[in-house]
Amino acid sequence: MGLSSCPTCQTRLPYRYFWACGSTATQVPAGEVVAERYYVVAPQIWLDTEPGEQALIPTPLPEAITPYLQLYPQRLHVPEVFGFCRLKAANVLLLENIPLDSKGILLPSLAQVWRQTPPIRQVYWLWQVLQLWFPLAQLGVAGSLLVHENIRVEGWRIRLNQLYVDPIHPETPCAAEPPEAPYFFEESASMEDEDEETEADNTLGLSPLTESGSIDLLPTYSGDYPAKLQGLAQSWLPLLAEAQPTVATQLREICHQMQALEETELGLQSIGAQLNHLLLEQAAQLPLQLQVSALSDPGPQRSHNEDTCYPALQDLQNSTIDAEGQLLPYLTMVCDGIGGHEGGEVASQLAVQALKLQMQALLTEATEADHPLPPDLVIGQIQAAIRVVNNLIAAQNNVQGREAKQRMGTTLVMALQLPQKLRLASGALFNNSHELYLAHVGDSRAYWINAHQCTLLTVDDDVAAREVKLGRGLYRDALQRHDSGALTQALGTRDAEFLHPTVQRFILEEDGLLLLCSDGLSDNGRIEESWATYAKPVLEGKLPLEWAVQSLVELGNQKNGYDNTTVVMTYCRVSPTYLRGVDEGQSKLAPDNREVPLSDASRALLYGEMTEAEEALTTPELEQPRARTYILLGLLAIVLVSGAVGLAAWWQQNRLPPDSTQPPPTQISP
Repeated sequence: MGLSSCPTCQTRLPYRYFWACGSTATQVPAGEVVAERYYVVAPQIWLDTEPGEQALIPTPLPEAITPYLQLYPQRLHVPEVFGFCRLKAANVLLLENIPLDSKGILLPSLAQVWRQTPPIRQVYWLWQVLQLWFPLAQLGVAGSLLVHENIRVEGWRIRLNQLYVDPIHPETPCAAEPPEAPYFFEESASMEDEDEETEADNTLGLSPLTESGSIDLLPTYSGDYPAKLQGLAQSWLPLLAEAQPTVATQLREICHQMQALEETELGLQSIGAQLNHLLLEQAAQLPLQLQVSALSDPGPQRSHNEDTCYPALQDLQNSTIDAEGQLLPYLTMVCDGIGGHEGGEVASQLAVQALKLQMQALLTEATEADHPLPPDLVIGQIQAAIRVVNNLIAAQNNVQGREAKQRMGTTLVMALQLPQKLRLASGALFNNSHELYLAHVGDSRAYWINAHQCTLLTVDDDVAAREVKLGRGLYRDALQRHDSGALTQALGTRDAEFLHPTVQRFILEEDGLLLLCSDGLSDNGRIEESWATYAKPVLEGKLPLEWAVQSLVELGNQKNGYDNTTVVMTYCRVSPTYLRGVDEGQSKLAPDNREVPLSDASRALLYGEMTEAEEALTTPELEQPRARTYILLGLLAIVLVSGAVGLAAWWQQNRLPPDSTQPPPTQISP
């Protein structure tokens, strides 16, 4: 222990820590080894000395752990169940994804660092807690947010140490579906027919606990505050006594209203709107610089590139940072086509070009509005736009007579930094509220990287994740399925009524890199094991952003290599330090940005009979209620009028010459 890599082969050594739940685990002193496997680092913090082995899993899974499973989409904030360990007469629940640093030490609690925290982060933390309240309350574990020592912080992010069962729910019921939480997640639908799954598929290769014994599960909340919204307000009041002066008065007023309101969805929305406005007021007063770079490569084993990204090379070459309504640097996206190269490359191109049109209109609406658009409205418009694009691709599949696995589709991960204007009560006007909206469908990913850690922001829409969210298994065991990585949804494979895009809202309040990528890079944990090598030199101003982007593409090609690799990176900086441009780099980059010609089948798909596909989009059963807003009506008209013929013409006119080189990154200082 203590080594970061094997001294013989230099392989990175994984350090997997768990939180051991229950009173039995608290009695085990540091230094002991439990079950000849788990080394006790500190009370209830255990280190796995055999990280390649499976955990013990009871069959069936105890209903008491259902909240952990259904809150899997909230893994940014909530731990995950790893398995169980036999200890004396009990089976101890082991949690992973817990709030520890790299040395296995608990991160500080919110209360410990509250006093010295800047006002923007104080409000951001409370906003995250409020967003967690609804999904946790629905599952009877809202008391988890009332224990100050249970709420840990990792920079901007709130993290819970474990879940506590509310006293009014002595036995947490197993809900049919996870609850929907505003601003955070929606349940994904499966691309597969779940009725076709066999019993063998659902066993997940578990190792059952065959011996008898009690199970030490979720502790019961027994604090001073009631597990209600009023109790949440009461738990905040001691913190507000030490809140920063610029936000203390407003936060106290919000708390007083929380105590007076009934705990209804409308009441939560009212409090959320006030807290959100205060959050945007604080964020807007910070500076913000954005710098974008991107690169896509077919990889060493592929003849065609089914990935498409925005910005592409020509977008960076043609960008002007002072044009009103300019997409760059606010919009970035990665699409990974599926369905064979003759369909996948077309689907990803169609998705990118259609979404560019729709996000341009959303940017225009936001910048022209007198007041910031509320997050739920923006999220609804982004989801509706994604469904419109889904139907465009699905209709083309129908025209081409494509069925089942032959249907073309694409994943999507898209980031939109929405520069909304905000006027303070003093009359001061600020041009950027620092909001970042992140949308994804499929398994293309988004990461946030700062000087200290790399955080995965998205949850893959695959079979393994679905099994956890439906309460049918634990994630690491679900990975043993032969189809664990199969997508449960993608753009274009089914009609929009079956599509549930995930859209999240974040606030940019620290320096960091937003990384969007296809699975050609993210597979096999390449980013998690190598992020510091490529990100830190950029964050420290030693190397330009392009160097990191090209290096990550090369990493994907060398370490994975079996797929296309695409990387889009945005450097977000709120500190006044100058962003390093490519012309200041220690080495000049000349990446190979050649585009592979379209196959004959792809050209046929792109040019053939798109008019019929467009007409199919207008059928009433495919319209979504949110698409009735003026923005989406206008956008849909643009997509329908332009059509794939226009997109094809654009594609051909903007093809890259073989000797193209990458230009300097786009920068902006709002």
